[in-house]
Amino acid sequence: MVTNENTQGKAYDRKKISRSDYSELALAKTTYSGIAVDKKKILRKPTKTISGVAPLTVVLPFRACDHGTCTFCPTHHGVPQSYTPLSPAIMRARMLNYRPARQVEARLKAFEKMGHPTDKVELIILGGTFLQYPKKFKYHFIKSCYDALNASAEGKLSSDLEEAKKINETARHRCVAMCIEIRPDNCSESEIKEMLDYGCTRVELGIQMPDDKIYRMVNRGHTVKDVIEATRRLKDSGFKIGYHIMPGLPGSSIPRDLEMFSEIFSNDDFKPDQLKLYPCQVIKGAELEEDFYEGKYKPYTEDETKNILIKMVERVPEYCRVMRMMREIPPVYVIAGLKRIDLRTEVEKELKMKVESHRINEIRMREIGFAKTDDYNTHIKFIEYSASKGREFFIQAVNKEGVLFGLARLRFPDADNVFIDELKGAAVVRELHVYGRALNLGVKSELATQHSGLGKELMKKAEEIAKKNGFKKIAVISGVGVRRYYTDKMGYKLIRHYMIKEL
Repeated sequence: MVTNENTQGKAYDRKKISRSDYSELALAKTTYSGIAVDKKKILRKPTKTISGVAPLTVVLPFRACDHGTCTFCPTHHGVPQSYTPLSPAIMRARMLNYRPARQVEARLKAFEKMGHPTDKVELIILGGTFLQYPKKFKYHFIKSCYDALNASAEGKLSSDLEEAKKINETARHRCVAMCIEIRPDNCSESEIKEMLDYGCTRVELGIQMPDDKIYRMVNRGHTVKDVIEATRRLKDSGFKIGYHIMPGLPGSSIPRDLEMFSEIFSNDDFKPDQLKLYPCQVIKGAELEEDFYEGKYKPYTEDETKNILIKMVERVPEYCRVMRMMREIPPVYVIAGLKRIDLRTEVEKELKMKVESHRINEIRMREIGFAKTDDYNTHIKFIEYSASKGREFFIQAVNKEGVLFGLARLRFPDADNVFIDELKGAAVVRELHVYGRALNLGVKSELATQHSGLGKELMKKAEEIAKKNGFKKIAVISGVGVRRYYTDKMGYKLIRHYMIKEL
């Protein structure tokens, strides 16, 4: 692993303020220590947008997966496979008959009532294997989401998906990122191109644990080879990739889980950008429930679960973020296994106690907003690593304490594997993200890292690295709502689904 650091980068000086004060402020008219604040707009649930965007979840109606049902996956009438009727997102979606536009409208209103900016939205599609739904349904579903984001500004529905995306470039509620949860065996070249049509920028793959024997035992319906090939195709197409990891599956053990988890980051075939850690639970309505009662399966205890999660997070490299640690399964549906959904708090508390003797590299524990610091002076550094037959550059804006303010992911794909014409001969930026509490578009604050010029600094470094390595153009996979940022601020042009610049 090659490390390069540029300590001559631009310094970002801001007023020092504690995280508790920081999380309660919403910028408006009155003052708080010299900073404009409206007391009526105190943030509720401040961590919702503390990473810079408003995550807006839209749930799909029930459709059984083509391969059948995994043994750990619950099935309940009228509820998307793998979810339960009392899961919060499912309850909201059922009340709205799973209509995408109504779900978007309801979540926007909820965010606004809590005092959160909704200018920059990450649209998250969950509840089923989306790419297995009928084509007409899929395009209508995504178009309806854009129409709902666009409605307040435009007052009319678009004629097709492309028009909806075009309107969203300047809408009040812009889709700056889109995530689709899919299976590794639904990542063919044509399916990836389809996701690009939607404006998708991030994909979450349910890999559980990369072991073909375990896959057969739980009726997963795909292979480790599918995981490897999907990961490479997605990275070469510019997508940011998250893995769903499930320790404690039938056929595994704590030592085996830790061995497989370590391989995910030591084997170049994997190396995801994000993780969701979902320890296996026995859930009412799953085939695993019967195995549990017959004594064929025993889940990890609470202590075993906590300890394995701690050991996993300790092994996460600095280019990866742990998004979640438990699924929101209501305890009433948990037959056996951990019932707490707040275990992450305890896990991170223990990890923070180890920081003095053991550095935690994982992104979320380092990012500004979750990490406390009084030092807002940043410099740009990067690490280089090989992954999925390509070269990756993880570019960071950090302070001397290692607190993360922003990042960019630059990839040099294997030229022989590139199947998208506009990416041939290009270095690819798979992500640009500036952390810190979300701000409305155009708003600047001495408190905030957003809209401070950090994104430009990170992109400048990515362009510099690409040019130094002989690339004559660079491409960015960009959310529809961020396209104007690249054209107006950095000289990029939209070519089909990518923002591209000649170097």
